Amino acid sequence: MLGFRSLHSTKKRRINMRNLIVRLLVLVGVPLIMGGCGTVNTVFRDDGVAVRSLKEKRTYCQTVPRVYSGVAYDLCVLHGPPNSAGGLSLNGIPWAVLDAPVSGVLDTLILPYTIYRQSVDGSIEVR
Repeated sequence: MLGFRSLHSTKKRRINMRNLIVRLLVLVGVPLIMGGCGTVNTVFRDDGVAVRSLKEKRTYCQTVPRVYSGVAYDLCVLHGPPNSAGGLSLNGIPWAVLDAPVSGVLDTLILPYTIYRQSVDGSIEVR
């Protein structure tokens, strides 16, 4: 009986350690990923941050609509000179392609807010 309890407590400690590692990865990884997210750059930060970011990436976009702005931001990043996005990619797939579906979901969740902001403030001017 003692061996079973010892084995059970060892398994339980491994599971707890694994959960701790996963939590730490999530706590560190999510902010890093969200820092590059189009929706975060256009909705949750000042307009100047998005404008500077798009100018640094030398996109050809003149404006970014606030409705679905995260997806529009990602498309603007893709609509620029090759390798102007800083070379961020995963197995050759540009980061903006990977971020667009995530931004689409987030943009849908905050759609009422962005519709209001579009009507009050208009589009984000990149010029």
